[in-house]
Amino acid sequence: MEVAEEWPEPIVRVQTLADAEAVPERYIKPPSERPNLNPGTALAPSETGSLPVVDLAGLSGGAAERRATMLAVSGACRDWGFFQVVNHGVSTELMEGMREVWREFFRLPMAEKQAYANSPKTFEGYGSRLGVKKGAILDWGDYFFLQLSPHSIRNYDKWPVLPASLSRAMTEAYGEELEKLCGVIKKVLSASLGLDEGFLHRAFGEAGACLRVNYYPKCPQPDLTLGLSPHSDPGGMTVLLTDHHVKGLQVRKGDDWITVEPIPGALIVNIGDQIQVLTNATYKSVEHRVVVNAATERLSVAFFFNPNDDLPIQPAAELVTPGEPPLYKRLTFKEYKLLMRMLGPAGKSHIGLVKSN
Repeated sequence: MEVAEEWPEPIVRVQTLADAEAVPERYIKPPSERPNLNPGTALAPSETGSLPVVDLAGLSGGAAERRATMLAVSGACRDWGFFQVVNHGVSTELMEGMREVWREFFRLPMAEKQAYANSPKTFEGYGSRLGVKKGAILDWGDYFFLQLSPHSIRNYDKWPVLPASLSRAMTEAYGEELEKLCGVIKKVLSASLGLDEGFLHRAFGEAGACLRVNYYPKCPQPDLTLGLSPHSDPGGMTVLLTDHHVKGLQVRKGDDWITVEPIPGALIVNIGDQIQVLTNATYKSVEHRVVVNAATERLSVAFFFNPNDDLPIQPAAELVTPGEPPLYKRLTFKEYKLLMRMLGPAGKSHIGLVKSN
């Protein structure tokens, strides 16, 4: 499968459409895919529960506290695929700084942002669409994508130098703290499966990490479109720093879409497709989407922690039995990513393509 060198159509920055009177046709979802927004509001109410909250401070306590924390993570991964973490060790000042400086970037003049325009070959830089299918219905959002690790694949030509407050050091420091957090979560997930703590570390190999800053401009008709279409994340796990003023993330729970209520200072963790494969669907990645707002913009920062590109991923032998055969074919993460780049957000269809016959 070849990666496209260029986008199939001219790119329109969604931010330039924010003051329009109506949503252009290219962004209007079919009726069955539109968010069910209450009249006069921007979000549907949560009716069937809220994301589990896990206090990671329990990992530093005694045996009982540690076991309770691990059970909480395991339950969240089995029942939701998502959870919020508090006492996670990531600096509050760094979290606030990331929100503010990247918001400043998206407020720069368009010509300055355009200098970092991306392509579908790597996605790195300033972007406004995912997937290269010509004529696709687009999402109401712009983004900035950066490779963080391994260090050798960083392309500093794509790292913004403006605004002045957006220092390379801040983004690097944030990435380092998130990698440490993911290292802790990897151990907890491994042990919670009844395996040794190093299981996911070995399965991931030399892990990769990347960052996508999502910018959702205000929208004249939020009931007709989505900031990000339903999808599960293709990688290992995602840690999301949400906008603490504007809600927008929704997680699928059965037939319902649950609006996430972010806790101040918390980070949101979700399981990606690669962990679903590795655990033979014991832990499942879950569809999520983003709704947009008629009154204001919204920004979030997604940190993706992934297996090594060239390491084959398959269900762990320890989790496969005659009664629970392997559900997925052996595939490298690099091969899997190409599916996402070709199709864009498409529910859970990507992982369906790698199911065993």
